[in-house]
Amino acid sequence: MTEQQFNFFAYINRMKYIMRWGLMRNTVSENIQEHSLQVAVLAHALCYIHNKLNADDSQKQLDPSKACVYAVFHDANEIITGDMPTPIKYYNPVIKEHYHKIEDISKEKLLSMLPPDMEEYYRDIFFYENRDPDYYVIIKAADKLSAYLKCVEEVKAGNKEFSKAKESIYANLKEIDCPALEYFLDHFTNSFELTLDELE
Repeated sequence: MTEQQFNFFAYINRMKYIMRWGLMRNTVSENIQEHSLQVAVLAHALCYIHNKLNADDSQKQLDPSKACVYAVFHDANEIITGDMPTPIKYYNPVIKEHYHKIEDISKEKLLSMLPPDMEEYYRDIFFYENRDPDYYVIIKAADKLSAYLKCVEEVKAGNKEFSKAKESIYANLKEIDCPALEYFLDHFTNSFELTLDELE
């Protein structure tokens, strides 16, 4: 007799088919699986920096590994919804509100593809901001930082399509109240402008 099968991980595996920046001409395409890995790396780093900046305050310490997992799944709902371009997603408050509801519904759809005991475990990850709100600003900063670095790389490759987006997203980054992000911007982002020879 065949054991009952659950489709959750087969769906998660399809993150690589969902392309980002759908309205933009890209020199190098990017899917949400690639994006999520970069956000996870950045969130991990931002947590470490956050802890370093708050070394004397044990209550403010965050777990970089936990942030990494939250980041891996932060866009999983887009397997169902697709990647909604930012100008559309935030065009007005009504669209923004309804899109957030659609995101939640799509997360619930994915969670329903798990055995009940695993569903509860992954619910805490998919809806981490309800249980671990202190990580929200870190994931948000890492997500926006990933988008900025994509723009940097496209502009460096001569793609002017991303010039305005680079300026706009950088301005958004400066509005996020996250000292760890400020530290990263000050100490790590300029190197993304360099060629391989210059990095060495």
